[in-house]
Amino acid sequence: MSHDAPHLDFAGSTPYEDYVKADVLTHLQHPLSDDPGEMVFLVTTQVMELWFTVIVHEWETAARALREDRVRAATDALKRSVRELEALNASWTPLAGLTPAQFNSYRGALGEGSGFQSAMYRRLEFLLGEKSASMLVPHRGTPRAHAELEKALHEPSLYDEVIRLLARRGYAVPDAVLRRDVSRPYEPVPEVEAAWTAVYSGDQNGELARLGEALTDVAELVWRWRNDHLVATRRAMGAKTGTGGSAGVAWLEKRARKNVFPELWTARSYV
Repeated sequence: MSHDAPHLDFAGSTPYEDYVKADVLTHLQHPLSDDPGEMVFLVTTQVMELWFTVIVHEWETAARALREDRVRAATDALKRSVRELEALNASWTPLAGLTPAQFNSYRGALGEGSGFQSAMYRRLEFLLGEKSASMLVPHRGTPRAHAELEKALHEPSLYDEVIRLLARRGYAVPDAVLRRDVSRPYEPVPEVEAAWTAVYSGDQNGELARLGEALTDVAELVWRWRNDHLVATRRAMGAKTGTGGSAGVAWLEKRARKNVFPELWTARSYV
């Protein structure tokens, strides 16, 4: 064998397998119908779960860095998550053209299953400030997921940490906002809007302005994710009830109208 050939003989599994666990990942697919289209639906959903996992990791990294006043590190984590959100959003491509007949051919296999029940996606939403204690209920039968969600419910969201940073930098954030019950959904506050107006009226190369733009990129891509979900669902099933018993398209339309990091958007009208 030539000296430049790769090493092929290993005592056990390959180092690649030991690191990536590819054999585990590629044998997690167990379609429940005979329709060949179910495989791409199942794999795409699993890929989305992996992207949720890495994005949660990035946002938790950013939140921790903000608590420690390491704004550059937080911004770097957010920028990484922007590229990951772009990849997550591209995951809709294999499903975007589903017709009702194609989806119906294996929809019954889902039973009451729905992406609404994803524990990792719920952690992602909690980090955005979309908190709700009722969202823990579906996970009571999965102790680890329930414990992780309960912890995330009672921790400050990513945006809570951003607002606390603004206060430490001298912006007039009310004590009521800083001491708010972080297990409740975040609601916009005029003083936070004023703080962002001041940030964007100042040094555009300052670290707070760069943080604000990284957050805005994240917010825009989350909005695009929600809209792509809405369009794919509308195309595949119209206005029928969702697989998990939700209002389907009507529920997704309501979600798509909600802004992430709201004052970052409204402050732009006053700069």
